Amino acid sequence: MKLDEMLEQVRMVCRIRRLSRHTEVTYAGWIARFGAHVKACGHQPREERVRTFLEKLAPRCSASTQNQALNAIVFLYRDVVREPLGDLGKWARAKRPKRLPTWLSPQEMQRLLAVMPAGTRLMAELAYGSGLRVAELLALRVKDIDLEACLVTVRGGKGDKDRVTVLPRSLVHRLHAHFERVRVVYDRDRAAGANAIFLPDGLERKFTNGGREWPWFWLWPAMNESTDPRTGIVRRHHVHEDTLGKALKLATRKVGLHKRVTAHTLRHSFATNLLAGGASITQVQELLGHNSVETTQVYLHCVPRFAESITSPLDVLPLPGNVVSFESRRAA
Repeated sequence: MKLDEMLEQVRMVCRIRRLSRHTEVTYAGWIARFGAHVKACGHQPREERVRTFLEKLAPRCSASTQNQALNAIVFLYRDVVREPLGDLGKWARAKRPKRLPTWLSPQEMQRLLAVMPAGTRLMAELAYGSGLRVAELLALRVKDIDLEACLVTVRGGKGDKDRVTVLPRSLVHRLHAHFERVRVVYDRDRAAGANAIFLPDGLERKFTNGGREWPWFWLWPAMNESTDPRTGIVRRHHVHEDTLGKALKLATRKVGLHKRVTAHTLRHSFATNLLAGGASITQVQELLGHNSVETTQVYLHCVPRFAESITSPLDVLPLPGNVVSFESRRAA
């Protein structure tokens, strides 16, 4: 099978299995690189080709990137070629460093949100207040927001799982106003006879007119229509995934924060500040949609409780500017 034909088969299987477009693009990219590697390898055994490809990545990429490449290759042989890989044996894996996530304190978050434009500020507040991934935030439909119960329903999140998380009560009034603005866009599309918006998981066949109904309309619709890359249909999609990230980057510069703030930083901040405020780790795990509590535990290390009660040894030195001295500590 030629590489172009294989990549087309990969895309088709991804869509049959209802994988996200991001996963489809990522897998196709890695399989294209692996195909070029196979062509250069000659007649090496299949498992040896895979090992050498992954080992070449080890010095140049992170462990998560190497695992991403491995997942793409496993998908290729298992689901596309239908000849699963055997035992790869020992091979050089990239080291997985133990990194703490970047997060913002409530004070830093307040400063950041204060300088953001109204539209992207509301997006940032919902992402932070509900602990949403950026893809989950953008995929929200009108029906996913329950303003009375103050709940957000995430449909088809990471791992194709649904979950319910908290909706900040402070946003209820502003979301009401946002719905009114979005309704204007919806009514204009319907009056103009615009194509129905995208529905996931084959729902377009089940609900023929679902994409034209108000409950299914995007919470964050794009200003203009665009061509659907999968179907070629011109219709309205949600705003671009870089919209929030660019706004956060600009706001970070304005307030002078010395941290790299991305859309995912808001999710990290949600979890860390909840735990620091006394929420249980199992509650935070459920709100974030983590499979394992071990994934959530990383946020416990961001704000170790005991650190607040510890006096640094530098603070007890009799140096100019230090508030605490040996004499004052003895007197105490």
